[in-house]
Amino acid sequence: MVKKLSTQVLSFAVVGGIGFLIDAGVLTLLSVHFGVNVYTARVVSFALASLGTWLLNRRHTFGQAGVDNAKAGSGEYLRYMSVQAAGAMINLGVFSALVVILPSLARYPVIPLAAGSGVAMFFNFFGARHWIYRQ
Repeated sequence: MVKKLSTQVLSFAVVGGIGFLIDAGVLTLLSVHFGVNVYTARVVSFALASLGTWLLNRRHTFGQAGVDNAKAGSGEYLRYMSVQAAGAMINLGVFSALVVILPSLARYPVIPLAAGSGVAMFFNFFGARHWIYRQ
């Protein structure tokens, strides 16, 4: 059964929040507590957060629980990571544009980060709904 659009958007946002917690937690753990270079830690944290959100979205947001992970896994995961990478570029673009247009936002980076995340979330959602998990 296909979920309503509003239910999928809400579920996608919740999963994104969980992904953010995984990302931030792993990044902090590796860089602050284990002394790993912040950029290396960021690659690891992004990869683990993306893996987590892929699994949660396929099961809870887009109802792919009955699909064999091994069969759907590689191609679906590559599509998911392609959308995530494009979303990350959109996020960074919005963030950077806002900081350039309104330099005072550099003192409050969470504001352009939130704006970039919001725009990227919609891109990622529609990429997931219409390309990765199309029914």
